[in-house]
Amino acid sequence: MTLPLSRRHAIGGAAALGATALHAPAAGQADWPNRAVRLVVGFTAGSATDITARLFAQRFSEAWGQPVVVENVAGNAGAIGFDRVAKSPPDGYTLMWAANAALTILPSLQRLPYDPLKDLMPIGIMLSMPSVVLVNNDLPVRSIAELIAHARANPGKLSYGTPGVGTPQHITGEMLCHQAGIRMEHIPYRGAALADTLNGSVPIAIQNAGAAMPFVREGRLRGIGVTSLTRSPNTANMPTVAEQGFPGFEALSWFGLMAPAGTAPAIGERVRAEALKVLADGGMRERFATIGLDTVGSTPEEMHASIARDIPKWARVIAEAGIPVMR
Repeated sequence: MTLPLSRRHAIGGAAALGATALHAPAAGQADWPNRAVRLVVGFTAGSATDITARLFAQRFSEAWGQPVVVENVAGNAGAIGFDRVAKSPPDGYTLMWAANAALTILPSLQRLPYDPLKDLMPIGIMLSMPSVVLVNNDLPVRSIAELIAHARANPGKLSYGTPGVGTPQHITGEMLCHQAGIRMEHIPYRGAALADTLNGSVPIAIQNAGAAMPFVREGRLRGIGVTSLTRSPNTANMPTVAEQGFPGFEALSWFGLMAPAGTAPAIGERVRAEALKVLADGGMRERFATIGLDTVGSTPEEMHASIARDIPKWARVIAEAGIPVMR
């Protein structure tokens, strides 16, 4: 996935936006928000999606003087939450903390009750992160090459867990199996569940860096590969999958903000302006880095273009890997 902006652009954008007057609000928008705002998260509490949403929600609430309530609507890689937001009144009081799976991957796997490009208004991609391939400490595997060798020596015996069907982590696992010529059973969970990898019953997991790195840093699980194209200090300079025999291997997760289609653009601008202030805050950037996140800060137009570009990209990957499609 190609992301539209770097951290430097995000910070510069925040400064520029802070110095530029927003469009004059239309009637009925001038006092927004005058009551609580709902921020829907499509994953469980404690997941990286949830943790990041709450950091933004707190800052929004402080800036707007109104509660910003995080509502976890988990299931189907976030699609249940997206459907709820898409069907909500476009009055600015329902926002989506959007993760890319249900926008760019699921459209190629199943028939969705919403159109990612028509039923939701993009506000901007705010954060991105790679995934990490994790193994139980007792598994005799310390690299992607050793994982492949172990899988070949133990056909049909290995399984890997992910946050769910259709997530970037699921597609990462299937891409790796397809390209390496191995088979591992996919075990989908509802969010960042790692208990079975910790106890060894599902010895491999693929999780986003935010969920994975605390376990790696504490030595409770072993990280053997990261799905970004280059190493990053945010993931302890862990070797990439790409450099371990799979050139060009990349699968990123991103988080951003959306609203129901038809929401006033002026409200979207206010939300984005506040979000960019969060990205520009040095303390927040440091906090994001500790959980493996890079700042982005795209425009609505760039977010829309990214979604439109990634849908056919993941469709090709799904077809090539032979991932079952539910229609």
